[in-house]
Amino acid sequence: MSGGGKGARDLWGGHYSSGPAPLMERINASIPFDKLLYAHDIVGSQAHARMLAAVGIISATDRDAILVGLDAIRADIEAGRFEFSTALEDIHLNVEARLTERIGEAGRRLHTARSRNDQVATDFRLWVRDAIDRADRALAALVTALLDLAEVHAETVMPGFTHLQAAQPVTFGHHLMAYVEMLRRDRGRLADARRRLNECPLGAAALAGTSFPIDRTMTARELGFARPMANSIDAVSDRDFALEYLAAAAICAVHLSRFAEELVLWSTPQFGFVRLGEAFTSGSSIMPQKRNPDAAELVRGKAGRMIGHLMALLVVLKGLPLAYSKDLQEDKEGVFDAAATLELCLEAMVGMLGTLQVDTARMRAAAGVGYTTATDLADWLVRVRGCAFRDAHGIAARAVRLAEQRGCGLEDLTPAELAGIDPRLDPGVREVLGVERSVASRTSLGGTAPDRVREAIAAARAELAST
Repeated sequence: MSGGGKGARDLWGGHYSSGPAPLMERINASIPFDKLLYAHDIVGSQAHARMLAAVGIISATDRDAILVGLDAIRADIEAGRFEFSTALEDIHLNVEARLTERIGEAGRRLHTARSRNDQVATDFRLWVRDAIDRADRALAALVTALLDLAEVHAETVMPGFTHLQAAQPVTFGHHLMAYVEMLRRDRGRLADARRRLNECPLGAAALAGTSFPIDRTMTARELGFARPMANSIDAVSDRDFALEYLAAAAICAVHLSRFAEELVLWSTPQFGFVRLGEAFTSGSSIMPQKRNPDAAELVRGKAGRMIGHLMALLVVLKGLPLAYSKDLQEDKEGVFDAAATLELCLEAMVGMLGTLQVDTARMRAAAGVGYTTATDLADWLVRVRGCAFRDAHGIAARAVRLAEQRGCGLEDLTPAELAGIDPRLDPGVREVLGVERSVASRTSLGGTAPDRVREAIAAARAELAST
């Protein structure tokens, strides 16, 4: 059990003559949520204790007692034996009070040459760094699932859309690889954010540094940071690392939402391109025929939640003077929730892809609807007949209009009808009017030709293996 009847003011409130109002305790306490930082708080305190002993500020005996005591507290927390106290406000004071109960005076020496300001900044950076690493692993798993599906469907023809109108034939593999590119950028953003956050605030103390002869490089190194933060005021007041994580998470959530929206559309009877597995759908309490894409809809909906967390922290920070203000206590709940939500959504997308059934025949049939090879006809006129593209565009448009009037495909127009539109439309144009020929012809870098898709998949797999 921790804390007994003690409160935070037993540790810091010597010049106060009375305790806080109950309402003040409720609004002030962060322990209901910042207890998630317990492991990072303990490892940061252990690094601080080792440094204090190394420079002669505390004895080796005190250091060892602190290290053992903190290990015992971590074990108690993880076993559910630790009682968190709102009277002790936050994770830092909860751990420190319990440590002092366990080991006595040595526990009171741990806080030498630091403040809760640099302590929480350090804990939070460590937590966000771990969250970035978890998200990156989850992104890599989703990329792998997309690559596996894209490889199977490198030649599966489907309609490509602009304005949600049939535009040109593409392959399903190529369409999936667009999401691989988005997720690659998401991983890059997280890596950039991790690199920038990897500086250690510990030793900045309240805001001005400390007069003790501490070794900030030692604590930074022990905690896996690249270096100490260069300015003590910035060290305690900066939350850019949280904003960058939230921004990366929000952008990733938008990508997941767009994909989820397509799964919702494609799984409707009107599209019929895919069927989601029963494990990721639900039925209706009144309509027995329904298979609702609930997992995809929830992924789509949770994007708004993550975007909201980013906006909330931006608003909290926008008017804060330097250095630390209690407003910064509002930095954690949104980040904690965004991380849990992002990781859940990434896992759900992997699960959905694992159960996805693709109706290749339905995709193929839809690929030719809407005169999607009209551009191929225009390109053929430019490439084979030497037309200017704008002229070729007009000729192709007239061919589409005639096919619409006849209720047939471009490939069904007779040689006489084609020649009647323009004499340069000889029977050779039929070579480019099939959807398979169309996709096979798109061999430019980044194009939808199956060989290009396979090249892109191989390159993405190689990159994934190297990270």
